[in-house]
Amino acid sequence: YELPVQDGRSSSGPLSSDKAPLLPLHERPAPSHAPSNASSTAASSSDSNTKTQAAQLLFGAGGIYASFLYYGSLQEDVFRYAAEDGTKFTHAWFLQVLESFANVIFGVVALVLIGVTSNNDENTPTKWWGGTRNLPKKPFLSSGFSQVCSKGFTSLALANGLSFPVATLAKSGKMAPVMIGSLILGGATYGLRDYFQVLAIIGGTAILSMGKKSSAASDSTPLGLIFILLALVMDGITGGVQKRLLADLKRINITPQPYD
Repeated sequence: YELPVQDGRSSSGPLSSDKAPLLPLHERPAPSHAPSNASSTAASSSDSNTKTQAAQLLFGAGGIYASFLYYGSLQEDVFRYAAEDGTKFTHAWFLQVLESFANVIFGVVALVLIGVTSNNDENTPTKWWGGTRNLPKKPFLSSGFSQVCSKGFTSLALANGLSFPVATLAKSGKMAPVMIGSLILGGATYGLRDYFQVLAIIGGTAILSMGKKSSAASDSTPLGLIFILLALVMDGITGGVQKRLLADLKRINITPQPYD
């Protein structure tokens, strides 16, 4: 680059028109920082999304654990209650009908709220239902039927003399039949690590359950044990059907909503 001199000429000749003279530092334009600003904005957006997803995960997992703990406490109160004449509650299917009815009401309210809150675009018609369209109905019916039967058999087991420690131990092993059902009905594949994790969870829960009451098995009736085994079979069927359903929906590019 040819340095200009005070008279407008370079050391080797006249200053050509395609070469601009060097400006003093205070007159030079400031460099553009647009790329760095864009990258920092993208990074902050990614961090915000990660934090939001983490909060949603904690909220969902905490809600599941809290709901199941409270559900188990209420169920134990129902089946341990005895009237003055010694009569206990044995209408397990009536209890299951009430529970299913409550699930339906909650699901309908949730889907309506999802539909109403999604009406953000003024150019689209008002939407009052948040359910996913064109969902296959048969797998949902099969999954719902097996899930209701699983809960019904669990209630029948408790109503027919199964002790609560044994029921807790059996349901803690639910992951095993669900994994088997997913392998047979859902076409899933698992690694060696997955099997070890399931065995560790079941083994840890078994140790805690047996430590609470060593005579729990002797207090349980054969009919109660049969019903809890049937409940575990239904859990396996539910897991396999749901695994297959999710795979089929993913293949046709349909994402179901949480309350479908």
